[in-house]
Amino acid sequence: MRADYGAQIEAGDGYVALDEVGCLLGFIVFYPRDSVMMLENVAVMPSAAGRGVGKSLISYCESEARRRGLGAVSLYTNEKMAENLSIYPRLGYAEVARRTEDGFNRVYFEKPLR
Repeated sequence: MRADYGAQIEAGDGYVALDEVGCLLGFIVFYPRDSVMMLENVAVMPSAAGRGVGKSLISYCESEARRRGLGAVSLYTNEKMAENLSIYPRLGYAEVARRTEDGFNRVYFEKPLR
């Protein structure tokens, strides 16, 4: 993991979810690319797992994409992330491709926005 999340937040591409006392629950990184919103990363603290934080963060990404007039949200995950492969379809994402890139077997998903 070499991402500079602080810089992504400062650039307006990263957002955090905090609880009522300001403790980190999770974060998301997304940005527009062409006519879609690219969801780069979403993570939830283990202590917040199962509380809907990830779903809320993804919903926020989708709302921002709509607000900006983008037609879809796109993302990819590693094919070894079995939980992700089942979560994204339940949130309305369809698998659109599988590719090996940078030594990783990636599964691409997309959700059209209406």
